[in-house]
Amino acid sequence: MTAAIEIKNLQKSYDDTVALRGIDLTIKPGEFYGLLGPNGAGKTTTIGIITGLVKLQSGSVSVFGKDIIKDYRFTRSKIGVSPQEFTSDWFFSIEKLLIFQAGYYGIPKKVAQPRVNKVMKKLGLYEKRDDKIRFLSGGMKRRFMIAKSLVNDPDILILDEPTGVLTPQETERLFEILESMREQGVTIILITHKLQEIMAITNNVSVMRAGAMVAHRETAQTTREELAELMVGRQVLLRVEKTPAQPGDVVLRTENLTKIDDAGVTRLDHVSFELRAGEIVGVAGVTGNGQSELLEVLSGIQAPDYGNWTIHNRVVDQDHPSNPEEIRELNLAHVPEDRQRMGIISKFAARETAILGYHHDPTYTGPVLLKTDAIVADTEGKMDRFDIRPPNPRLTSDSFSGGNQQKLVLAREIERRPDILLIGQPTRGVDIGAIEFIHQQLVQMR
Repeated sequence: MTAAIEIKNLQKSYDDTVALRGIDLTIKPGEFYGLLGPNGAGKTTTIGIITGLVKLQSGSVSVFGKDIIKDYRFTRSKIGVSPQEFTSDWFFSIEKLLIFQAGYYGIPKKVAQPRVNKVMKKLGLYEKRDDKIRFLSGGMKRRFMIAKSLVNDPDILILDEPTGVLTPQETERLFEILESMREQGVTIILITHKLQEIMAITNNVSVMRAGAMVAHRETAQTTREELAELMVGRQVLLRVEKTPAQPGDVVLRTENLTKIDDAGVTRLDHVSFELRAGEIVGVAGVTGNGQSELLEVLSGIQAPDYGNWTIHNRVVDQDHPSNPEEIRELNLAHVPEDRQRMGIISKFAARETAILGYHHDPTYTGPVLLKTDAIVADTEGKMDRFDIRPPNPRLTSDSFSGGNQQKLVLAREIERRPDILLIGQPTRGVDIGAIEFIHQQLVQMR
């Protein structure tokens, strides 16, 4: 049987950084295949080469027996990809962008329209087809990204962290759709750090680490614990160890906090709670039910429409708004839930992302210019302590995997030693070893 994807001795370097070290991988048609690895393992580079987004340097890749270099147009027509990060086309509607996507594959509009309608109905997007991307919840944006990967009716579907912001119900529905596609002969590659999903739905799984392929397993013949150890190179705690909290004085209080968005929808509705020193308060809920707005109000990005909140005796309300700079000066740090939109500037060097929001600190800036050497040294320390790969402060922020971008933002905020830390989706897109590390950091700060 001709393999759906066959990779032989794949190697890739960026300057002095080796990204791939002789990767071999064979995936059969109709398989549900899992690809695991820590952040920076080379998964994204491998997929980039398969799809033609990254230039092949050494080795070979074939899709259904055809070499990707010789038959790139054929390869592109056969593969659909849903990347980890969201689209930036915020001002277009779902339907319009999906039709644009079909045009990218050379599909005429009269053919594309019924196909787009079918995909939207399958993913529960049809009733929202005229909605602008910018107003969608995180879960709806993810469904849209998956829809983009399906408009060319692919024979191979590659999904990178597809369930990161989906609810359990949305995840279950997505897997039902994927299983029906697999039964129709579609080959599906799932890249995720959620080991329970790998164990539940894949047939086979491969593990990458440090640019090398370290293991191939039949899913039924392995365990979560073995896969975690293969990913990280050591045993990993799959639980958080912590002592009971000892809460102190109230450091933040909200009273009847209310926020109405640009579309006139009430996102926060008389929200009241207290946060005490030395405790972690979790806010749980289905994506799109006010968590994002709560973070943005408390970080000074938005003002409340009604009610107020208090930090260190500073009362913030509609008549007395604040801003992120003042809130930082009150020693509150913020890790946004959407790092691409609010946490980094993709074309800034990592050293610049590592000081965003704190660039006026005398440690980093002189009378006229930034202190580049000091910033580089500071970023190198953050990269070492948070295991950010590759450990090069001069690379642009978009040169890093999503998980390493997340760790860069976490390092920036955590290492300011704030009195209060707001954090949205702290472990979205990070590997199992990094999840363990982040949880330990948060408990230590508590």
